[in-house]
Order: sequence, then structure tokens, then C-alpha cells
Amino acid sequence: MTRLKLSDITDEKPVRLTVEIPARLHQELLVYAKVLNNDEEKGAPSVERLIPPMIARFIAADRSFARMRRSVMSGQRRERSG
Repeated sequence: MTRLKLSDITDEKPVRLTVEIPARLHQELLVYAKVLNNDEEKGAPSVERLIPPMIARFIAADRSFARMRRSVMSGQRRERSG
């Protein structure tokens, strides 16, 4: 069976955000949750629980963002020490 990119959903202290997504994307997220739960709807994670780890994985995999973040962070360290 093919491995999904998202496998573990951890609980962390949440920060509440309100986000609007297209209906089609919502439907895809529902299907993703079902597939993640071995094709069973009962017990599948909610869309609200899927979105944070998906965004976290997306950011972690973005190499350009990582380079830019390191650049920004090193600039901030220089400003504090200078």
C-alpha cells in the first residue's frame, strides 16, 4: 500500500484560526481523512485536525522557505548582538 505523507496527528496547544476553503478542497480533505483511517469513515480524523499537520509538512518540505528563514534568522541575531 502507498504511504501517505501525513501519518501521525499529534495534539499540541491550539491557536484558534478561522479559515475558509473551497468546497472541493473540503471534500478532498474528507476523503483524505477516510483514506488515512484505512478507508473507514468512523474514527477518521476531522478536517480541522488534518489541516495543521498538512501545513507543517508543507512548510518543512519547502527548501526555499528554509533558506530564506535561515537568512532572516541570522540577520536578526546579528542585529541583537550588534
